[in-house]
Amino acid sequence: MQVRVLVVDDEKDLVDYLTLLLGREGYEVEGLTDPTQVVAKLKEREFHLVVLDMLMPRMNGTEVLTDIRKLDSDIAVIVCTASPSLDTAVQSLRQAASDYVRKPFDPPEFLATVRNVLARKGLSTDPEADLHRAIGNTIRESRKGKNLTLKQLARRTGLSVSLLSQIERAESSASISSLYRIAHALGLHMGALFADT
Repeated sequence: MQVRVLVVDDEKDLVDYLTLLLGREGYEVEGLTDPTQVVAKLKEREFHLVVLDMLMPRMNGTEVLTDIRKLDSDIAVIVCTASPSLDTAVQSLRQAASDYVRKPFDPPEFLATVRNVLARKGLSTDPEADLHRAIGNTIRESRKGKNLTLKQLARRTGLSVSLLSQIERAESSASISSLYRIAHALGLHMGALFADT
């Protein structure tokens, strides 16, 4: 599934930059510099995320967010502002903004925020990577809960420490046979490895 993002900011350069940045990550992105067009755009097409500037001349972000919520109570919205204030943060949270980001932002941090916000909505550009991460986290938490080192788990499973480490860090996909051996060594049912996915 293609995740669609609508970027709303009165600065065209920033809209173009975010369109490029998010596009490179695999998102389908559209931009608007006129906040009065947001509701019409959301009615015209389904979006999963709106990246919304707070301070715009024709209509401020709080007003736009209020209109978005009247139309769609579930769509993810990240509010961005160069002038953060307690008042705008509280207003954004009251309108169920998914996150509140200060501009200028660090691109890797911003992309992490986007991924986290979408993940909370069950959306991802790479469901397979999410599956590997969830399995790795389950294995790591179970292993640590049993006070086992990777070396000890390797001894129990007959798998290498290196492979186990890669599986936990989601850097390698495990075979069904390997997952069975890990689950058995941790005293888990095989299905428990997929519980958080």
